[in-house]
Amino acid sequence: MPLTIAPITPAIGAVVGGIDLAQPLDAVTYATVEAALLEHQVLFFRGQQITQTQQRDLAALFGPLHIHPIYPHSDSVAEIMILDTDLNDLADNALWHSDVSFSETPPLGSVLVARVLPEVGGDTLWTSATAAYAALPEPLKQLIGGLTATHDLAKSFPPERFGADAQSRERLEQAKRNNPPVTHPVVRTHPVTGLKAIYVNEGFTTHIDGLPQDASDSLLGLLFRHVIRPEFSVRWRWQPGDVAIWDNRVTQHYATDDYRPHRRVMHRATMIGDRPF
Repeated sequence: MPLTIAPITPAIGAVVGGIDLAQPLDAVTYATVEAALLEHQVLFFRGQQITQTQQRDLAALFGPLHIHPIYPHSDSVAEIMILDTDLNDLADNALWHSDVSFSETPPLGSVLVARVLPEVGGDTLWTSATAAYAALPEPLKQLIGGLTATHDLAKSFPPERFGADAQSRERLEQAKRNNPPVTHPVVRTHPVTGLKAIYVNEGFTTHIDGLPQDASDSLLGLLFRHVIRPEFSVRWRWQPGDVAIWDNRVTQHYATDDYRPHRRVMHRATMIGDRPF
């Protein structure tokens, strides 16, 4: 079957058909997928049957892979992070965030595979931070253009949820030591497309540097609310075997936490990115 790319919304998201991700991508197919990712920011592939090793190898086409400092990973494929509600409280995913923005070099993107799903619920939403930036009034663009903000792992990984026992507490403290708070521009430029994106998120951004706390909170609140407007976003209803690939540099996402007490298991491979500018 020929490869097809069907946009879901004008701002973000496309469904890619006619491809088997269990097979290595040839250079032409990879280039087509990469171009579609740059254009649509999140791609969805239905009906895929890929192993953890194949998922890792697919993600590695985009760049070197990240190992999360807190979440568990596969025993056999260390680059595969396990998001399993039987293993962890995943409430930190049920807010809008850009993955690992607490890093000096946040992820380029991720490859996410649906392994176990609840009968109903568990959708994931993505929003385009470039579409959100483009829709800002010009005076607001001017205001935030030269600002930076602090991102902190501790904001989404508090000890009351991730330090239940001595081993967990030590892992959390080690993660904090290895990942101290970092500063990134409030407006990020995509290194390939040159598009500008709002780069603050509810998950990890604690304050805008140089502003009093009340002013920082007000401006961050405005940006948090703006970036998630429905016209910038897409909602995906997962089916077993679905794969999503997204550009973490210019998107945020939200995993709905509406399916308890049912189980949800997702496997994620994350590609290391560059320093935001």
